[in-house]
Amino acid sequence: METVDITYTKKRVPLIRRGKFNSPVWLNLLYVPTILLLLIFILYPLLNGIKISFTSWDGFSQDWKWFGFGNYRRMLGEQDVWIVIKNTFIYGIGSTIFQNIIGLMYALFLNHKMRTAGIAKTIIYLPVIISPLIMGYIWYFFFQYNGGAINDIIHVFQKESIDLLANAKINVWIITFVNTYQFLGIAMIIFLAGLQTIPKDYYEAADIDGASAFSKFKHVTLPLLSPAITISVVLNLIGGLRLYDVIMSLTKGGPGFASSSLSSYMYRQYFTRQDAGFASSIGILMFVFISVISLTALYLLRKRELEL
Repeated sequence: METVDITYTKKRVPLIRRGKFNSPVWLNLLYVPTILLLLIFILYPLLNGIKISFTSWDGFSQDWKWFGFGNYRRMLGEQDVWIVIKNTFIYGIGSTIFQNIIGLMYALFLNHKMRTAGIAKTIIYLPVIISPLIMGYIWYFFFQYNGGAINDIIHVFQKESIDLLANAKINVWIITFVNTYQFLGIAMIIFLAGLQTIPKDYYEAADIDGASAFSKFKHVTLPLLSPAITISVVLNLIGGLRLYDVIMSLTKGGPGFASSSLSSYMYRQYFTRQDAGFASSIGILMFVFISVISLTALYLLRKRELEL
């Protein structure tokens, strides 16, 4: 019987040589487009706004008269500016509190296995994809004085109509409610994602120890949800502090400046009063205001995460 000699020939696999374009130096060049976009669309407008805030420019003419700190002194001396700052604080803090509390409640409810959970999530999140300006006009038909749905209900009881949007003590909270209604879906999604990452072993251990539902929520759920709470609070806080669209569609900042935020007040100063210099100083104030509050909240919440 003949033997067959089988020999295997090893093919030499060519090594993939690392080219110079794969080096870290060349890979860092991929950051250049992003840096250029940040410089063009963020840093340059910010620096240009700071320059304009020291002038008396009207926004249209070619005359640039140096005004120094006059716009900032005027800003601190006007009573309307303090009202606007108070309103901005209410929109930011109020919306953040309501959005996170209601969003967490929805997340806890929908975290259980339900047949209609997907439909419920869609309904709650649906307002987020609608333009805030359109959302404001939708709610305007509920709150308007003539023909509004709420006043039509009031007429059933033979009472006079209430001009809710013209009431300076109420319209700020109406705007806060509309903003909360529209964006609480973001908080719900963030909390749902956080709840689904919590291992069930912790809850099983708590059940063995005889912990109540409230104790499990306080000592297990909330501490492990800290990263999600940080993200949701900071995002909602920034969104509420720069609120603009809903204000313009519901009240246009009125009556007077009673419901204006810093963003809507800046818009009216620039385009209505043609006072670009003063509007720029308001914009710088808004930048500092939002930065300080949001960074402080981020620092405190991150510190809380490390302590837990």
